[in-house]
Amino acid sequence: MAGSRLQKFGTIFTRMTQLMRAGVVREAEKPVWYDVYAAFPPKKEPLYVKPMVKCYGKVMTEVPDIFYKEDVVRAKFYAVYSPGPRVFDLNKLNFVSTCQRFVEKYNELEKRGDVPDEALFEETAKALLAEGIMLRRRGGPGVVPESRDPVLQMKLTHMLSEQQTDTPSSTQMEQEQVQGGMTETVQ
Repeated sequence: MAGSRLQKFGTIFTRMTQLMRAGVVREAEKPVWYDVYAAFPPKKEPLYVKPMVKCYGKVMTEVPDIFYKEDVVRAKFYAVYSPGPRVFDLNKLNFVSTCQRFVEKYNELEKRGDVPDEALFEETAKALLAEGIMLRRRGGPGVVPESRDPVLQMKLTHMLSEQQTDTPSSTQMEQEQVQGGMTETVQ
């Protein structure tokens, strides 16, 4: 027969020629272009050739992971601090997440260079706290701001113990009032 209908095997001219030889297409039904193509054939025969894939070296089948410098900071942020109950609102174009603010502040402090690399993460958290952004640690207390007032640094237990030693107890005061009241009534 005429062979495959796919255009990969032979040209349209060779397929039409085979159809005419087989008697499927009569001489009166041949297309207009057939005689022109036969009179002026192309210099190079238009054949379908499967393109060769050139592979040099080792072929990589997997896409390598791409890590940016701020991805390491984000991973540490989410490992140390809980993301909180807030959901990202992507409808707002100017919305900046807490993690993104942390990364920006981290990069800012790192560019300054006045903070050592070991303390940079904690200093970033303290800087955000100074700006009013509270960060909650996973399984522990949040970042506590450094206070310069010595009264605020005193612990509650110390304050109570000092108060108890400075003033007499309430039971002693009640006893003195009762004794004073008895003496007044007797006189």
